[in-house]
Amino acid sequence: MVIDACRQACPCSHPHPNAEELEPNQQRNSRAPQAAPNPAQQPPSGCTTHADSARSAARKGSAKSTGPRPAVSILLPVRDAADTLAICLRSIERQELTDFECVIVDDGSRDPSREIATTFARRDTRFRLVTGPRDGLVQALKRGSAACRAPLIARMDADDVMDRRRLRCQRDALEDRELAAVACHPRLFPRSALGPGMERYQGWLTSIDSPTRVREEAFVECPIAHPTLMIRHEVLAAFPYRDMNWPEDYDLVLRVLAQGHRIGIVPSPLLAWRHTETRLSRRSPQYATERFVACKAAFLAEGFLARQDTYRLWGYGGTGRAIARALRAHGKRPELIVEIHPGRIGRSIQNAPVISYTELGPPGGAPLLVSVAGLGPRTQIRNELARRGYRTGADYVCVA
Repeated sequence: MVIDACRQACPCSHPHPNAEELEPNQQRNSRAPQAAPNPAQQPPSGCTTHADSARSAARKGSAKSTGPRPAVSILLPVRDAADTLAICLRSIERQELTDFECVIVDDGSRDPSREIATTFARRDTRFRLVTGPRDGLVQALKRGSAACRAPLIARMDADDVMDRRRLRCQRDALEDRELAAVACHPRLFPRSALGPGMERYQGWLTSIDSPTRVREEAFVECPIAHPTLMIRHEVLAAFPYRDMNWPEDYDLVLRVLAQGHRIGIVPSPLLAWRHTETRLSRRSPQYATERFVACKAAFLAEGFLARQDTYRLWGYGGTGRAIARALRAHGKRPELIVEIHPGRIGRSIQNAPVISYTELGPPGGAPLLVSVAGLGPRTQIRNELARRGYRTGADYVCVA
């Protein structure tokens, strides 16, 4: 497969330099942003690049949108990102695949972000600046996607950094016409800001390495880091970004999967994903846990649970209670609850009997939701259900 070939040709397990090694002067200045892994790092042997020789030729192209269509459009929304934007744009500028355009969408920045973007656009015609009012991420994404001309659109955020092989590896992966989109693994930084929860989250994302795993994990959490997404232009046109008061990236992924499309993964860390408390996903109400749960419940009600109003629920801890509560708003209720807690077995919750997992019948009854936090416990339950003949996506879905 192309993805496997890309992984072999571009081994990304080699160590990246620490932030301190990339920008020592910035690190000495406590007011400067923490730097990213070095986007200019030379690839290891076996990863040949034509970027240095082809970049100057690419810069001579027309800045007008009426020129030849590039291979990839990078969709990059920006709002008040002056501290990180130049590092982000330099990582794009150094891509091995030089046939790209970068559509920078300024969402009413009040800092020097627009000036930084303008500087790059003046010196390299592959960069184009689209400006608009300060009306939010979804509207910025809509403006930007309308300006993208390439058959493939790669998402990027203004505080992240691309490995120089990212566009090439993902473009190559999309030679598989059965894939509607492809993501890659992220590497979160700075490491000093990552607690145990984020370490587990990165480990979970890394465990997702195929279209099958993307679909299996889709209702646990968004199975891809959205700044790693590369999607076919016609697919994004069919499923444009929309504001549903929940995460727009998760909404897009679930709509694409709901229509039977496949999303692949290049299982290499081709994006340095900045983790800070000021990131939009950490401070906007639409990315709060309850909004993720509401999104999952809506898609479950319209998809996996569409044919009947009852379901079986495995797990009534915090995650199980949250999804059951959200599904009630869609007229869905549990007909039984599977538990391992001895104090709950034999009781009734929400008028549903609580049974031991040993009492769970064979597949063919009401659909089963496995709502258990933690990759380890979910894996054990998956193995037990497989032993009993349950099929993921047909008889049960994992939700967290």
